[in-house]
Amino acid sequence: MFVHSETFIAAPNAVRQKDSLGCLSNHLDIDLELHTGEFTFYRKCRRHEQTSEVVTPASDRGFLIGVSLTAGHRRQIFSGNRSASHDFEKDSVYIRNFENDYRADLLGAFDFVLVEFSRAFIANLRYEQGGSAIAGFSSLPGRKDAIFGHLAQVLALTLDRGSKTSPVFVEQLGVAIGTHLIDKYGNALTQSNKKNRRLSSLHETRAKDMLLGKAQGSVSLEEIASACNLSRSYFIRAFRETMDRTPHQWLLERRIDQARELLKHSNSSLSDIAMACGFVDQSHFTRTFSQLVGTPPGTWRRQNTR
Repeated sequence: MFVHSETFIAAPNAVRQKDSLGCLSNHLDIDLELHTGEFTFYRKCRRHEQTSEVVTPASDRGFLIGVSLTAGHRRQIFSGNRSASHDFEKDSVYIRNFENDYRADLLGAFDFVLVEFSRAFIANLRYEQGGSAIAGFSSLPGRKDAIFGHLAQVLALTLDRGSKTSPVFVEQLGVAIGTHLIDKYGNALTQSNKKNRRLSSLHETRAKDMLLGKAQGSVSLEEIASACNLSRSYFIRAFRETMDRTPHQWLLERRIDQARELLKHSNSSLSDIAMACGFVDQSHFTRTFSQLVGTPPGTWRRQNTR
């Protein structure tokens, strides 16, 4: 799905709505998004000199790499009570792990293309390479990378084309960026690291019970982590190392397990099953079921209830 918007500075009384990356949308002159499933491409540009804040809480979304298309941007990044200032030239890069809280002041104009990768995509790409799992990525914000710089120029032109872009080309571009990200900046996850960050059996049971409750209500990852006496970012990492999947992925799989039972042993409609299993709507249910099972729910029901 392609989302294109040209945004302008809003009046002082306008609602300050933040986008999925924590930017104030009404401060952006170019705001483009291209969703493909395993990764999402962005173009975020502000042409005027201004200071704004970006804040995103820890989540299990995956990883984000941003590449600057122009020079002159400065970013003050905060970590606890400390902060560091980083200057961005053309082809400068920064990498974010969504498992960690992120807060930064954006100083001056900027023009970035960004790619958000799911953890599943990174894990599968690493597996295809025959390497060990990736714990994260390390790179000092503002470091220049000529390869990413060239790929960023191609990505900017791709986003400008919008829906005219070839899906195959988009996929190849995402794989190229992900491959270079892993090869140059990936930190292999050692066996000792896995053992040190696993949930205890008590915390694992508590987390699973609360996640299943989340399917019916409004329990947040923050509340689950607090119940386990862990920070949100540590809980997300520990859950992933314990279960080999993120909390969100684990919950989706349990919802699909429940849906299979209802498909096989009830006459409920697909829309009723979608609602009963915690999906937003039938379309979301069908898309998720097809991705995880390999066939649409209606087809699966016909094949398994003869």
